[in-house]
Amino acid sequence: MDIRMIQVYCIGGDGTMRGAVKIFEEIQRSKLCVSITGIPKTVDNDIGIIDRSFGFQTAVEMAQQAINAAHVEAESAVNGIGLVKLMGRSTGHIALHATLSSRDVDCCLIPENDFYLEGKGGLFEFLDQRLKQNGHAVVVVAEGAGQDIIPRTDAQKQEKDESGNPVFLDVGAWLKTELKNWWEREHPGELFTVKYIDPTYMIRAVPANATDNLYCTLLAHSAIHGVMAGYTGFVTDAARIRKLVDVSNGPGLVHDHGHALVHAPQASLFCDRQKTVREKLS
Repeated sequence: MDIRMIQVYCIGGDGTMRGAVKIFEEIQRSKLCVSITGIPKTVDNDIGIIDRSFGFQTAVEMAQQAINAAHVEAESAVNGIGLVKLMGRSTGHIALHATLSSRDVDCCLIPENDFYLEGKGGLFEFLDQRLKQNGHAVVVVAEGAGQDIIPRTDAQKQEKDESGNPVFLDVGAWLKTELKNWWEREHPGELFTVKYIDPTYMIRAVPANATDNLYCTLLAHSAIHGVMAGYTGFVTDAARIRKLVDVSNGPGLVHDHGHALVHAPQASLFCDRQKTVREKLS
């Protein structure tokens, strides 16, 4: 049976987008009448240029439950610390947005910013001050944070995952141990509790919220409209296009979904417009 493929939709993260580029380049070399588009999908929200990938807001929303639980546990203990580890290998978007949304977090550790434990300005000094002031503290850490200061054996330094990336050590478990050792060393005999919560995939293995559901629909429509308009080699993303208006001159009305419409041609990432597909199909 002769199957003719003229449209390819690649849904995934940065690795998938790199693969889509390779496919696009091969299509161009082979002069095939095939249009390819990428739809960003990563709960970590770490695809370059793309402002938002679907699933991210749902994950941030679910992370609130873990942070709330950590806060309750820490607040109910003498010198209690609630420690929450969230997803985020190379970026801390989930940890950061969940922290800012919570208002119960005292410290957020992300891969983009280095931190240290001992000495002036270190994590231990900060937490010591917070415990003296409030009697409890909440710390959120992204899984990729602190990887450069966690001791590794020679074997661990050589470990790679299935994708060829260095294996990350468990920063949450390591930090919990370091906190306990620090307290026993600096405050011997005093009560101290660390409640460690690691929700892992629980923050993303849930139904999408309304915002993500709408966003998925818009991305899908945009991808199809872009392909049908003769574009190829592009990635869909939300383009915030607004006119300058007098905000005191009436309410902001819905104009042809302009508040949320995804304009794929204006979000092209790895090629310009290709008219060949449309011309060959017409």
